[in-house]
Formats: sequence, structure tokens, C-alpha cells
Amino acid sequence: MLPPGVLGARAYAATTQGAGCPDIPVTHTPPLKRYVDPLPTPLTAVPDPSAYPGADYYEITMRQGSWNFHQDLGPATVWGYWANNPHDPDKPTGMGYLGPTISVTTDRPTVVKYRNELPTTHLFQFVIDAIRNGCSELTPTPPPPYKPVLPFPPNVNVWNVVHQHGGFTAPQSDGMPMQSFSPDGIHAEHYTTLEPGRVERNEAIYGYTNHDRSCMLWYHDHGMGMTSLNVYAGLAGLWRVSDPADERLGLPRGEFEVPLILQDRTFNPDGTLAYTMTLREGEDTPVVNGKAYPFLAVERRRYRLRVLNASNERFWRLRFDVYPRDALPQPTLPFWLIGTDGGFRAPLQMLNFLISPAERYDLIVDFSQVPMGTKVRLTNYHAPVHYPGMPGEGPEIREIMEFQVTEPLSGGTDRTRPPKELRLPTVAPVKPKSHTRRRQWVTYQHKLFRTMTFNAMPFEAPSQDFIEEGSSEIWEYINPNHDAHPMHVHLVNFQVLDRQPIDAVEYQADYEKWIDGGRKSEDLPVLENYFTGPPIPPDPDEARSNKDTFKSYPETVTRIIIQEFTPPTRTIASIPGSGTKLPATYIHHCHILEHEDDDLMRPWTILGHGDHGGDDHGGGHGH
Repeated sequence: MLPPGVLGARAYAATTQGAGCPDIPVTHTPPLKRYVDPLPTPLTAVPDPSAYPGADYYEITMRQGSWNFHQDLGPATVWGYWANNPHDPDKPTGMGYLGPTISVTTDRPTVVKYRNELPTTHLFQFVIDAIRNGCSELTPTPPPPYKPVLPFPPNVNVWNVVHQHGGFTAPQSDGMPMQSFSPDGIHAEHYTTLEPGRVERNEAIYGYTNHDRSCMLWYHDHGMGMTSLNVYAGLAGLWRVSDPADERLGLPRGEFEVPLILQDRTFNPDGTLAYTMTLREGEDTPVVNGKAYPFLAVERRRYRLRVLNASNERFWRLRFDVYPRDALPQPTLPFWLIGTDGGFRAPLQMLNFLISPAERYDLIVDFSQVPMGTKVRLTNYHAPVHYPGMPGEGPEIREIMEFQVTEPLSGGTDRTRPPKELRLPTVAPVKPKSHTRRRQWVTYQHKLFRTMTFNAMPFEAPSQDFIEEGSSEIWEYINPNHDAHPMHVHLVNFQVLDRQPIDAVEYQADYEKWIDGGRKSEDLPVLENYFTGPPIPPDPDEARSNKDTFKSYPETVTRIIIQEFTPPTRTIASIPGSGTKLPATYIHHCHILEHEDDDLMRPWTILGHGDHGGDDHGGGHGH
């Protein structure tokens, strides 16, 4: 639906450069008592199965509301998603902050009408103003010969679009940034909607295939130029895909399957949200499912924890610390990893793990290993922002939440299957072939603390990467920077192949020469000339796992393999135009949201057989 060469094209002129940066003091959250607020669980939205044949229908509204993040803090103004209840229209499902869980069955489609009823002035308007005024640290400024442009028009302070993260979705329903729409009905250049006769100017209808394995996706805002602010205000929620076959696996279910949405936030003394990431890296207080330092009372039994890192930029390095410390022979409680972004994998026993923004980890934690009365704390250890990479300068958060083993065992016994006995669907490794196409993406920063881009090109430059439908490719993400980046590719799942260290200083210098020399394809630095060691296998927790987000480590090339680029073409719920028409353009980007907003994002295009998208279909960085 989105033809090649136009996605991301925008023409809002930047008026100034170097001025207009916000001059505000750094706020710090007042001291808070820990583990006094119970962990909330987002409610599950109720579908209407009668609106579309063979599909579930939801109406979800973005609204401003109020939410208490801690009992010692006053109410905060927040944004959230609310789902209509078809059985009781006067009682929509939501919390005010975040959104209700959308629970679907694999391969049963979902149709959603999204409605934007947010204010037309942003909750963090000072950042919008700074971007519009050309603040050099916030306004996307690409390297030469490209000129800076503003990411939103002069009459828009708030616009939004919803992206189903990790889903197998046609481009017109994917929720890409240039599909944004405002509360007062202003549309970005590539705004689309199914059934246009059934929406108002502040609405859009999307269709989802749910053609995914049993897994936990999520949905979140993707508004052009302000994704970071919109998600920070609260626009995120869980999208759980289930398979009826899951019931035979012997996994914890019901109240023993607990979602954990991890975020970091800073609060003013009155309890309102303070956005400080124009001044420092990361925020200073952990928030889980919307509560700061919550607790969960648990039984001495196995629990399934569905962990989502929904932070703007914080990597969490997590373990389960036991108190009293002598409750176990070792001070940390072992756990089992049973799934990642794209669903189940072979069980792996672990003591800790690193989760980057947008990644999901599916865990089994057995609290029967500790005595009654034990406290088990989810701890983030030695990982200040940014981590990993250059020593973090942002606030370090050490304790996140507490599991209090205080509840009697219900039902008489734990009937779930021990993790080592689980028979889960496994992931076969995708093996590259000699002719598998390789495509390179360089994380390039023209000036320190300024805009980062892929391949030294701004997001709004037309797509130059053309991929044949049904083909397999290896994408090499070259990161000469000092920080790690979580990279997300829309539409597809992939596997991490390996990583290889590079001489980052020499590569960066030669890449600069390539740019200054006119970007001639024959002069592009040859990656193989900069290796400083052999390829390193994927981390154990990502090996043989289907992923949609991965960690691009500093001074390293990370290789992923995408088995098949085949978008969904079938009609969804009998809605005309709901399937993909080729050529079709999608995007990939860094999921540090501030980097994404500042242009670390690029389109790529799938071509049908016989289509033509460029002279070499490669954009100069493939081979």
C-alpha cells in the first residue's frame, strides 16, 4: 500500500538551529517507601465478536487521565488506552495509565478502531517546543548533504499512531510514524485507515492477522517525532497471543501467570511525571505495571512471569535476590527461560539476564525452593544507564519489586510441570546459504551527542533497500558507537547469527572519509578489513530463539538472519484493502525511543516478482 520511495518523505522546514534548548533543572524523585503498594495487573479488554465475520473487534481510545504511581505520591496526569466494553458501554476497560491487555488466539484476526481524544497540547510541551525551535540536541540533524527537517508540522503538538510490536501485519495497519493522526484530525503524510467511511478524522481502523506463534507482543505509540514522549506519558499495553495447545503444556496459568511491564520514571515532589531525558540518560525510579517499587504476595509454587522492558532507553540486568540471604545455598534464586519475543524456546536455566527496551522474556520462577516468609527481590545490578557500553552516567536503579512468599498453597498442590520436564515447541536454527544476500546497516553519529542515523541517511530519505518477496537475508548491524542499541525490525521474526568485534575507531574514521568523498559505492569501507577477532555465537538466552528486537553491542557487528520476507496478503475479516499489496514498505529502528525520534530509523521495501525499486536493489550497503 505504501509505494517505495515515499515513506518518511516530509517537508516541514526547520526554522532555527542551535537555539531553543530547554533550560530547566534536573528533577529527582522524593524518597519513597519500598514494597508497600501491591502490584497492579492490567485488565483484559473484552472483544466484540459480532462486528466482523471471524474476527474480534475492539474500540480503543487514547485519553488523558489520572494515576497514582505510589501511595506517598500525589496523583499524576497521564495518558492511557481505554477499550470499550461491548457488554457495558459506560464501563470501559483501562487504568488511566498504560492500556488493557488484548488477548487473542493465534490466527484469529483482530480489528481495532483507534480513537484519539488526547489534548492538543502535549504533557511535555517543553520538549515539543524545543524541537520546533531547533534545539541542536533534540532536532534531527542529518549529516551532509542532507538538510534538517522538523518531524511534525507547525500546527501539531500531539499526534499518535498505534504499532502492534512484533506482529505479522500489513503495512497500512502497521502503525508506522508517518501514519500518525492528531486529536483534532490532522494526518501525517501516510495516514491510512481501513473502511474510511466508518471513521472520524481523529480515528483509524487497523486489521491484525495474529498469525503468530503463542507469544507476548505489545502495542505502543509510534507518533512521528514524539514516540518517546507519548510512551513515557503512558501509551503502551500488552498484546498476548495464545494457542489452545498451550493448555496441555503444564505451565502456570491464571493468577500464577503474571505480566511485568518494566519502566523507569522520575517524579516531581507532587507526584506528577517529570521527563528529564533532555538533561540526562534514564530516569531514577522503577515502575512495574504502573507502580513504583511494588510487591506481589506469592505462594510456594511455580509462577510464569511475562517480562516486557517498556522503558524508553534503560537496559535492565536482572536477577532474583533472596532475603534472608541464607535462605538458599546461594544468594540468588535460579529461574528458567522458556520464551523470548517470538514465543517458546527450549528451557534454559539461568541466574540473571539482560533485557533491552522492547524485548520480552518468558520465565518460570519456582518460589517453592524458599521457606515461607522469604522475600525475593527483582534486582537490577551494576547497570546504570547506558548499559552495556561506556560507563553509565544516568541514575542507577538497584531494586525494582519484591515477591513476598506469604500465601498458603492453593489447590493442595502445584500441578504444573517442572521446567526441565517441559516439552515446549522448539526453534530450528536458520542456516545461511552461500548465496544468502547480506545487507549492512551502520549506526552513524556525525557529531557526539547529536543525531544518529542508519547508513548516514535521515529517515525521510526515500527507501533505498529493496528486498524480493519470499527471500532470505542476513542483516549486519555495524555499531562503532560506545553504547548498545536495541534494534527492532517490523513485520518479521529473525534469529541472531553471531557477533564480531571491529576496530571501531578506524572504521568510523574511514566511514567519515567515505561520506566526505561523495559516498561512492566503490569507496565504501569493506567490513572484513576491520575485524579484531572471530565471530562470537549468540548469547545463550537469544540462541535458537525467534526475535523481533536484538541488542547491537558497541564496537561490534551483529548479524541476524531473516528467513523469509513475506507480508500477509489475505483479506482480513472481509474488509476490502486489508491485505498487503506489493511493493510494500516497512521500517526498522533503534528502540531507545529518544534515538528513534532523533532519526535512527529507516524504511525498507518488499518487491513482488517483476517489480523494480532501484538499479541494484541494494542502496549501496548490500553485497
